[in-house]
Amino acid sequence: MKAVAVQAFGSPEGLAVIDLPDPSPADGQVLITTEAIGVGGVDTKIRSGALAAYGFSEGHVLGGEIAGTVAAVGDGVDTSWVGQRVWAFAGVGGGYAEQAIAPAATLLPLPAIMSAVDAVALGSSGAVAHFGLRHAHFAPGESVLVRGAAGGIGIMTVQLAARGGASAVAVTTSSAERGDRLRKLGATHVLDRAGDGGEDAPAGYDVIIDIVAGADLPSFFAKLNPNGRMVAVGAVAGEPPANFAMEMFAAFQKSMSFATFSANTVPAPDRHAVTAELIAAASRGELDTVVHEVLPLEQAVLAHQKMDAGEVFGRIVLTPSGS
Repeated sequence: MKAVAVQAFGSPEGLAVIDLPDPSPADGQVLITTEAIGVGGVDTKIRSGALAAYGFSEGHVLGGEIAGTVAAVGDGVDTSWVGQRVWAFAGVGGGYAEQAIAPAATLLPLPAIMSAVDAVALGSSGAVAHFGLRHAHFAPGESVLVRGAAGGIGIMTVQLAARGGASAVAVTTSSAERGDRLRKLGATHVLDRAGDGGEDAPAGYDVIIDIVAGADLPSFFAKLNPNGRMVAVGAVAGEPPANFAMEMFAAFQKSMSFATFSANTVPAPDRHAVTAELIAAASRGELDTVVHEVLPLEQAVLAHQKMDAGEVFGRIVLTPSGS
């Protein structure tokens, strides 16, 4: 089968299409003939070598989020899954391939009206957005700022905050065109990347969901209301400065808080249940899936170049030849 592996850490050009034997599912696993493969921010981090200390090595096949048809099951898995269209989470890799292995416990059957492409645009991003807001103790009537709202997680956070009764949903983004698209998804105020601008935008926010992090993260503490909560759910711009918390201490009497959030801390059954709810909501037309572009698996290098350039709105999805 064809797969895409990291042949050399660094730039997208380090990715290469390789031939691998078709995998076989072990106990508790299924084999999926992939129809759609999500390209995520974590894929670009692994490819760059930034996560090499966590055990990733050259030769790694990227991709965790897939959708397709179950072709075979391992021992202990209900054989009725064979032939079903599903969304699945493969884990830390193996998804950039024509055939992929996933734990049976992650499988979700796809509604007939939902495409595989839409499923991977929604699945894991939606779960991170849902639990990120919960981690921030977001409540109806509170104001929310989504920093870096144009990616999959940001787009879902905007929609879920609006759906959850936020009094305002502000977004930071890089262009007026992106801002207009985010307004159609539920944003009420559009700010620049520094969090400034936006006609009649709130002076402060009860919750900030930050997908960017990086050097500018500390400046956003000034945009929190008293008792405000900032939760970093990503770090597409890298880590913040080592002394970033000094901005909170400088405003000690505002009782602000900061937290990181990883979906790995959520019990798998809870993630599974929420992803199922979000897929059902999208199939009913209550949530929008946003796909930036669909590219052949063989163009994974181009997909990563677009991700690195910051030009993606929503999700890039790869499709194997013949899907």
